[in-house]
Amino acid sequence: MTAATKCLIAAGLISQEQATEVIEEAKAFEDKLPEELIVEKEYAESEEVYKALATEIGYEYRTTVEESELDGEYINLVPIAFCRSHRLLPLKEKDEEIEVAVARPFDFSALDDLKLFLKKEILPVVVTPQTVSKTIELWFAGQKDMTEKFIANMGNSKGRSTSELKKNSVEDLLDMSQAPVIKLVNSFIYQAIKARASDIHIEPYEDRIKVRYRIDGVLFDAPTPPKDLQSLIISRLKIQAQMDIAENRLPQDGSMAITIGSKRLDIRVSTLPTKYGERIVMRILEKSHSVFTLDELGFAPKIQKQFEKIITSPHGIFLVTGPTGSGKSTTLYSSLLTINSSESNIITLEDPIENEIFDISQVQVKPGIGLTFATGLRHILRQDPDVIMVGEIRDGETAAIAVQSALTGHLVFSTLHTNDSASTVTRLADMGIENYLVSSTIIGILAQRLVRQLCTHCKKEVTLSDTDMNQYNLKSPDIFREHGCNICRDTGFTGRMGIFELMPISTAIQEAITSGATTRELKLISLKEGMLTLRDDALDKVGKGLTSLGEVNRVTGE
Repeated sequence: MTAATKCLIAAGLISQEQATEVIEEAKAFEDKLPEELIVEKEYAESEEVYKALATEIGYEYRTTVEESELDGEYINLVPIAFCRSHRLLPLKEKDEEIEVAVARPFDFSALDDLKLFLKKEILPVVVTPQTVSKTIELWFAGQKDMTEKFIANMGNSKGRSTSELKKNSVEDLLDMSQAPVIKLVNSFIYQAIKARASDIHIEPYEDRIKVRYRIDGVLFDAPTPPKDLQSLIISRLKIQAQMDIAENRLPQDGSMAITIGSKRLDIRVSTLPTKYGERIVMRILEKSHSVFTLDELGFAPKIQKQFEKIITSPHGIFLVTGPTGSGKSTTLYSSLLTINSSESNIITLEDPIENEIFDISQVQVKPGIGLTFATGLRHILRQDPDVIMVGEIRDGETAAIAVQSALTGHLVFSTLHTNDSASTVTRLADMGIENYLVSSTIIGILAQRLVRQLCTHCKKEVTLSDTDMNQYNLKSPDIFREHGCNICRDTGFTGRMGIFELMPISTAIQEAITSGATTRELKLISLKEGMLTLRDDALDKVGKGLTSLGEVNRVTGE
C-alpha cells in the first residue's frame, strides 16, 4: 500500500480491494499515481481525494488558484516539463517561503528538486491535478508580448553553435528551459497559435527578416527578429522538421509535432531558397480538432439537402473544388462522418492526414518511397472498399483510376483546384478524361470558399441605400459590417465560415458534358436548374448578419 491509498482507506473513500486494484494498474503507467486512477475510475470525487490527502499530510487544500497568486519570477525558474510531470506550479512568495500548488503531496523527491530550482524554502498547497494543468495553461496563455521579450533579451547572437538547436521528438512550446534561439522560435509558433493563425511565414530580405501570421485567411505582421538570427532560426526549424540542415539550394518539405499543454498539433514546414536565404512557411494542423457535422458547415438548407442526397449515392465521383486553404478537406471529412457506418468499408488516401476519424482506415501518401495518390489508389481497390476518399486529384493518372473506380461500383470523394463548379469539367478534360466518362461518373461538384465571420462583440448595424440593396439583391436594407475591438484584434472578424456552390449532375448537364459544352454553357444550365452561386450564398449570409459586403467582394470579386 502507498501512503496515499492508506490515507484514502482510512478516510473511508475507497475499499482495500479498490486500493489494491489501482496500485497494480498504476504500475503500467509512467505518469499516473494510484490516487489519480481512483478519480478516473470514479471510486471517489477528486475534491474529496485531495482534501483527504492534504489533511493527512498537514497541508492547506485549495479548490482554485487565482491569477493574482501567480508570479512569473518563480514560474520561469522551473522547466515547464518538470511542472507538468510532477503536477506542481510555484505561486507567490509568502513570509520568505514560496507557495507551491501541488497535486502529488507525497512526492517529496520532486519537492526537494523544486527547492533547488527556486533556491528558497517552499510551502506546498494541495490542489487537484486538473487545477494544476488548467493553471499552467492559463498562465502561459495570458503572457503577452512573449516574442518581443525574447527578441529584446537575445541581443547579438552571431557565432552561436547550432548544437543547442537539437531536436526533441515532440516539442513543448511552453518549456522555458530551452536555449534562447529555441525559445524564440517556440514563441513565434505559440503566439501564432494563440492568435488562431493557420500559417506562419518567415521571409528573409536584404536587411531584415519578416514574420507574418495568416489569421482568418489574411496575413498580419508579427514581431521581427534581428537579421543576425536568420541562419539560427532557419536551422532550428529545419532540424525540428527533420530536414537536411546542410541543403539550402533546393526546396524541402518536412513536419514537426508540438504540444501546448494538453493540446497536440502537427506543423507542415516548407522551405524555398530565395536571393537572401531560405523562406519558410509553416501550416498549423490541430490534431485534436473535431470533425464538423454537416449542420455545422453552414450550408443553406437547399444546398444541404442536395448535398446529403449526393454523398449517399451508391457509386460515382463527388468533387470538392477551390483554392488551397478553402476548407475542402473539412467538407470531405464531414461527408465521411455522415455516411460512416459498420456496413461500409471506407478508406482514405491523404497528404497529410489532417484529422483522424474513428473506424475509418486512413493512408498517408509518401511519394519519397513511391506511395503516390495513383499507386495508393490502385492498392486500395484490392481492399474491397465501398467508399474511397482521395485527398487530391493532381494528375491524369489519378483521375483515370478514380473514374475506373466509380465505373466499377465505388463511391469516390476527392478535391480539385478549380475556380467554380462548372470549370471542373474542363479541368478533367485537360487531364485527359473523355467527356463521356466525366458525364457517366461525376455525380456532383461542390465549389467553396471561406469568408471571415463578423465579430459578434463589435459588429455594427448599417442601412443600405435602395440602390445598393437592389444591386446586391438583398431582402432587407439593414445589414451588419465590421467595427473592431480587443477580442477580434481590431479587425472586426473572428473565425471563418464556408460559402458554397453545389452543381448536382442532372440529366441535362450530363448531355451537355457529353456533347462538349463550354464552362459557360454548363453554368447557365445549372443556374436555370436553380443552382446558387458562391456569391449568392455569400450574400445570403450577409443578410443573416454573419459576414459583410466588403468580405463578400474580397472573396468573390466585385
